[in-house]
Amino acid sequence: MNILEQIKGGALADTKTLLGAVFYAIVFGFIAWLTGRALRLAVQRVLASDTHDRVDRTAVHFLAQLARFGVYIFAFISYAHLVPALSGLGRAWLTGVGVISVIVGLAAQNTFGNLIAGISLLLYRPFKIGDRLQLTAPTGLETGTVESLSLGYTLLRTDDNRRVVIPNSVMAGQTTVNLTGVDRRAVCLVPIGISYEADIDKARAILLELAGKNSKAQLVVDCPVTQLSSSGVVLTLEAWSMDAPTAVALKSDLLEQAKKRFAAEGIKIT
Repeated sequence: MNILEQIKGGALADTKTLLGAVFYAIVFGFIAWLTGRALRLAVQRVLASDTHDRVDRTAVHFLAQLARFGVYIFAFISYAHLVPALSGLGRAWLTGVGVISVIVGLAAQNTFGNLIAGISLLLYRPFKIGDRLQLTAPTGLETGTVESLSLGYTLLRTDDNRRVVIPNSVMAGQTTVNLTGVDRRAVCLVPIGISYEADIDKARAILLELAGKNSKAQLVVDCPVTQLSSSGVVLTLEAWSMDAPTAVALKSDLLEQAKKRFAAEGIKIT
């Protein structure tokens, strides 16, 4: 009997035949692919229409990935229940599931750990895409912007345009400083040591003046004496800037300006 005769005889709709099993496999695979594509397009449309960032983009991307994964699993389970040949393998699967689960668990424990950690990051949301984080990596202390958060890894783009890939299990297990948060402002502390013979009031006035004229400083707080050392007195200028990168730039400006101004005023820096 050729394929055309099998189709006419109703073999195409019979899951007991090879032709029927293949046909339903194609149908279920197509439906799963179509549903996954529809989910992806729906997520893209939601994010494109959200111009005020009212939707947590990290959570939406994460849930979309989980939903697409669940669609394929559900399609396979439904197909396995529909085809008698696969249903008959149920007892064999149950017999080997214990051994397989142990082997897979040992081989992919890091992968599963990253997956569970990724879900916890989604639920607790200590950070989201676009936040600036400070954390410890094998290269030392790293500061950068969260570029993506997947099921297994978090991608951080540093200020010098490097990409640091951190497993989610590491992200969930270490202390991370979120430099963005709700209030993006950052404090700028500029410690400068002067000799005991120098005029403290004059040095303080110069530092406050320099900070007040700098456009990167939003608010100049104070400039108290914070330390007495064997070589001199340490004044620490405190000012607020709009964000962490601006605070770093402000500190560099003030250190350079203070060096030039103190040299012109005869104030010795220690």
